[in-house]
Amino acid sequence: MLTLKLISEETERVIQGLEKKHFKGAREAIEQVLAVDKRRREAQQQLDQNLSEAKKMAAQIGALMKEGKRDEAEAIKQKVATMKETNHQLDESMSQAQEEMTTLLCQIPNIPYDEVPEGAAAEDNRVVKSNLRECKPTDTVGNWDVNPKLGIDNPLPHWELAKKYNLIDFDLGVKITGAGFPVYIGKGAQLQRALINFFLAEAAKSGYTEIMPPTVVNAASGYGTGQLPDKEGQMYHCEVDDFYLIPTAEVPVTNIYRDVILDEAQLPIKNCAYTECFRREAGSYGKDVRGLNRLHEFSKIEIVRIDKPEHSKESHREMLEHVEGLLKKLELPYRILLLCGGDQSFTSAICYDFEVYSEAQGRWLEVSSVSNFDTYQANRLKCRYRRSDTKKTELCHTLNGSALALPRIVAALLENNQTAEGIRIPKALVPYTGFEIID
Repeated sequence: MLTLKLISEETERVIQGLEKKHFKGAREAIEQVLAVDKRRREAQQQLDQNLSEAKKMAAQIGALMKEGKRDEAEAIKQKVATMKETNHQLDESMSQAQEEMTTLLCQIPNIPYDEVPEGAAAEDNRVVKSNLRECKPTDTVGNWDVNPKLGIDNPLPHWELAKKYNLIDFDLGVKITGAGFPVYIGKGAQLQRALINFFLAEAAKSGYTEIMPPTVVNAASGYGTGQLPDKEGQMYHCEVDDFYLIPTAEVPVTNIYRDVILDEAQLPIKNCAYTECFRREAGSYGKDVRGLNRLHEFSKIEIVRIDKPEHSKESHREMLEHVEGLLKKLELPYRILLLCGGDQSFTSAICYDFEVYSEAQGRWLEVSSVSNFDTYQANRLKCRYRRSDTKKTELCHTLNGSALALPRIVAALLENNQTAEGIRIPKALVPYTGFEIID
């Protein structure tokens, strides 16, 4: 969440940032936070003043008792007793204001960086890079008309290819669990496992330490990374134990550093993790949910960084290069989008999406989001580091990204590499699959 210091010292910049993110009632929300903080500070000021006076009166009582002025001492004792009751009320008022302020701050999104473009929706996202052609500053999703021509005659969508080559059984998944829980079979399962191993190996080459975290987390972890409160409807909830199935490895891996003070020399921390991910995807329908396009359970490799503020933009750049390198090695047509303010997530300060082109579906599929959260998550997590020069503690910056999510990568690989002989496997992946073609 945003820090009170930022809101107090840079009020107008915060309001403008929230408006750029199309957060309704931005000014009213910030003014409400400041009003509650004023009430809290006034109560604190009065309490401090009362405690100081009570200390003085305690000394007076002792002196009067020594002088035998018992009546005067008793009168002051009564004042102290009355003041204690007032102080108790002030303390309660402060606690209530603090609780109210925390609730308000949790409802306010992160503010975007200056380089985030204006825009209200996905069509306003800027296309900043592609392996199809050079991009112009005016390129957006809305005016992008460059799609690859892969020369495939009558390409089949991946759900038909999966049935033709017996790779994925969607109906069997419905029988076992429900829609959105596919069963991978034979070379389909081997391709899935090969991609997981390939992505983890590439992450290790880039200096990421692999983590194998739980896929079930408590509410404190969901709060720490911003899934809770208010977004629990998108997660599967184990009500008896009050646990949540993770929507991404970002949640457990980032929460490793909750309530931790790191040394500056430890930064940046680079972790990666393969996990199953679970998302209810409530309200999803239509062509976007066909086949592997939108699942309730899927595999993903996540990269997470914890960094100091002055280096986090460099970390973000390195993460973007890492994800782009994976797509190059998989020989997929891709484009990179800088999300506009209105299409950014609640918690991110800046986010880039990676999309690959699906020849059979004739559309772009999102396969990764790489975000810098600035101090927004760290403030909730109380994730800090100690500077080596001043020994003072400061909030860290947190970053994460998919590297990569498997379902749509599998969909694009199947669709874009189909030939008369079968489905060709990219050269970089062959050492992991053990086969060059699915036939």
